[in-house]
Amino acid sequence: MKYFTIAELTDSALARQLHIDNTPTPEVTENLTALAVHILDPARETLRKPIRVNSGYRSKTLNKCVGGVPNSQHLTGEAADICTESPQVNRKLFDILLNMPFDQLIWERGNSQGPAWIHVSYCRNGNNRGEVIHA
Repeated sequence: MKYFTIAELTDSALARQLHIDNTPTPEVTENLTALAVHILDPARETLRKPIRVNSGYRSKTLNKCVGGVPNSQHLTGEAADICTESPQVNRKLFDILLNMPFDQLIWERGNSQGPAWIHVSYCRNGNNRGEVIHA
């Protein structure tokens, strides 16, 4: 991992506020590492701008508190919600991610200029579907 850390991919202000343990298991840590190595680091390298992780791993309790779906890939460390400095740069990032071996790529909210944030997932032990959704 070049640009991201496990601490960054598991950090949650809400978990701290509510005293929720958001410590990943070893398997989740391996999944987060694969996500960074295969998706996040190459995207950051290509974009040449910082990428902020809004949400990475979520424990079951934290996922429920944020209204995440019960089968969210955040629970397994296979997903991250990311953004940049603006919707326009988020759009560039989205276009970069389209050329990577992702499982799921979601354009979250935003407008025609770009998404408010991007959900991207990667399965290290499975078939990455390349599913693209504009939410």
